[in-house]
Amino acid sequence: MRTEVVDIRVRYNETDRMGIVHHSNYVYYYEMARTEFMRRLGVSYREMEERGVYLVVHEVHTKYLAPAYYDEILHVTVRLASEPQVKVTFEYEIRNDKGELLNTGSTVLASVDAVTRRPVRCPSWFVEMIKNGNN
Repeated sequence: MRTEVVDIRVRYNETDRMGIVHHSNYVYYYEMARTEFMRRLGVSYREMEERGVYLVVHEVHTKYLAPAYYDEILHVTVRLASEPQVKVTFEYEIRNDKGELLNTGSTVLASVDAVTRRPVRCPSWFVEMIKNGNN
Protein backbone atom coordinates (compact mmCIF):
# COMPACT_ATOMS: atom_id res chain seq x y z
CA MET A 1 0.00 0.00 0.00
CA ARG A 2 0.93 3.63 -0.23
CA THR A 3 3.71 5.15 1.93
CA GLU A 4 4.72 8.77 2.62
CA VAL A 5 7.50 10.33 4.70
CA VAL A 6 6.80 13.52 6.64
CA ASP A 7 9.55 15.50 8.38
CA ILE A 8 8.87 17.09 11.77
CA ARG A 9 11.26 19.20 13.84
CA VAL A 10 11.05 18.57 17.59
CA ARG A 11 9.95 21.75 19.34
CA TYR A 12 11.11 22.75 22.81
CA ASN A 13 7.64 22.43 24.36
CA GLU A 14 7.49 18.78 23.24
CA THR A 15 10.42 17.79 25.46
CA ASP A 16 10.93 17.06 29.12
CA ARG A 17 13.56 18.58 31.39
CA MET A 18 16.24 16.36 29.83
CA GLY A 19 15.46 17.59 26.30
CA ILE A 20 13.87 14.25 25.38
CA VAL A 21 10.55 14.13 23.53
CA HIS A 22 7.77 13.36 26.00
CA HIS A 23 6.05 10.07 25.17
CA SER A 24 2.65 11.72 24.70
CA ASN A 25 3.84 13.66 21.65
CA TYR A 26 4.28 10.63 19.45
CA VAL A 27 0.50 10.42 18.95
CA TYR A 28 0.62 14.03 17.69
CA TYR A 29 3.43 13.09 15.31
CA TYR A 30 1.28 10.25 13.98
CA GLU A 31 -1.59 12.64 13.42
CA MET A 32 0.59 15.22 11.69
CA ALA A 33 1.97 12.55 9.34
CA ARG A 34 -1.47 11.04 8.69
CA THR A 35 -2.96 14.45 7.91
CA GLU A 36 -0.18 15.21 5.44
CA PHE A 37 -0.56 11.72 3.95
CA MET A 38 -4.21 12.50 3.25
CA ARG A 39 -3.34 15.87 1.66
CA ARG A 40 -0.82 14.17 -0.60
CA LEU A 41 -3.53 11.73 -1.65
CA GLY A 42 -5.54 14.72 -2.76
CA VAL A 43 -8.06 15.14 0.06
CA SER A 44 -7.88 16.86 3.43
CA TYR A 45 -9.75 15.82 6.54
CA ARG A 46 -11.83 18.97 6.12
CA GLU A 47 -12.85 17.90 2.62
CA MET A 48 -13.77 14.42 3.82
CA GLU A 49 -15.93 15.93 6.56
CA GLU A 50 -17.56 18.27 4.03
CA ARG A 51 -18.33 15.19 1.93
CA GLY A 52 -20.09 13.60 4.94
CA VAL A 53 -17.46 11.29 6.41
CA TYR A 54 -15.46 11.56 9.63
CA LEU A 55 -12.40 9.42 10.31
CA VAL A 56 -12.29 9.01 14.08
CA VAL A 57 -9.49 7.40 16.08
CA HIS A 58 -10.52 3.98 17.34
CA GLU A 59 -7.14 2.57 18.50
CA VAL A 60 -3.57 3.80 19.03
CA HIS A 61 -0.55 1.55 19.54
CA THR A 62 2.98 2.80 20.08
CA LYS A 63 6.36 1.29 20.89
CA TYR A 64 9.27 3.39 22.13
CA LEU A 65 12.68 2.16 21.02
CA ALA A 66 15.05 5.10 21.53
CA PRO A 67 14.67 8.75 22.55
CA ALA A 68 14.22 11.71 20.23
CA TYR A 69 15.67 15.06 21.29
CA TYR A 70 14.91 18.76 21.08
CA ASP A 71 15.55 20.32 17.64
CA GLU A 72 16.04 16.97 15.87
CA ILE A 73 14.36 16.40 12.55
CA LEU A 74 12.19 13.31 12.75
CA HIS A 75 11.29 11.41 9.60
CA VAL A 76 7.85 9.90 10.11
CA THR A 77 6.96 7.20 7.63
CA VAL A 78 3.22 6.61 7.43
CA ARG A 79 1.85 3.61 5.59
CA LEU A 80 -1.67 2.55 4.84
CA ALA A 81 -1.72 -1.03 6.13
CA SER A 82 -4.57 -2.37 3.99
CA GLU A 83 -7.43 -1.29 1.77
CA PRO A 84 -9.91 0.78 3.80
CA GLN A 85 -13.19 -0.84 4.77
CA VAL A 86 -15.13 0.58 7.73
CA LYS A 87 -11.81 0.87 9.54
CA VAL A 88 -8.57 2.27 8.17
CA THR A 89 -5.24 1.20 9.67
CA PHE A 90 -2.13 3.37 9.41
CA GLU A 91 1.34 2.21 10.48
CA TYR A 92 4.18 4.52 11.49
CA GLU A 93 7.96 4.45 11.85
CA ILE A 94 9.85 7.40 13.27
CA ARG A 95 13.57 7.76 12.53
CA ASN A 96 16.13 10.47 13.22
CA ASP A 97 18.65 11.92 10.72
CA LYS A 98 21.05 9.07 11.52
CA GLY A 99 18.42 6.61 10.34
CA GLU A 100 17.94 5.17 13.82
CA LEU A 101 14.49 3.72 14.42
CA LEU A 102 13.07 5.55 17.44
CA ASN A 103 9.42 4.58 17.49
CA THR A 104 6.85 2.39 15.76
CA GLY A 105 3.11 2.53 16.01
CA SER A 106 -0.27 2.25 14.41
CA THR A 107 -3.66 3.89 14.50
CA VAL A 108 -7.01 2.45 13.54
CA LEU A 109 -9.58 4.98 12.38
CA ALA A 110 -13.27 4.28 11.92
CA SER A 111 -15.24 5.77 9.06
CA VAL A 112 -18.33 7.47 10.51
CA ASP A 113 -21.29 9.15 8.82
CA ALA A 114 -21.18 12.87 9.65
CA VAL A 115 -24.94 13.07 10.26
CA THR A 116 -25.82 9.80 11.99
CA ARG A 117 -22.41 9.35 13.69
CA ARG A 118 -22.72 5.64 12.85
CA PRO A 119 -19.94 3.53 11.30
CA VAL A 120 -20.04 3.30 7.50
CA ARG A 121 -17.80 1.84 4.82
CA CYS A 122 -15.20 4.25 3.52
CA PRO A 123 -16.57 6.00 0.44
CA SER A 124 -15.70 4.37 -2.87
CA TRP A 125 -14.12 7.62 -4.14
CA PHE A 126 -11.69 7.53 -1.19
CA VAL A 127 -10.80 3.86 -1.73
CA GLU A 128 -10.26 4.53 -5.45
CA MET A 129 -8.06 7.53 -4.66
CA ILE A 130 -5.84 5.33 -2.53
CA LYS A 131 -5.73 2.50 -5.08
CA ASN A 132 -4.92 4.75 -8.00
CA GLY A 133 -2.44 6.95 -6.15
CA ASN A 134 -4.19 10.16 -7.19
CA ASN A 135 -2.47 13.27 -5.88
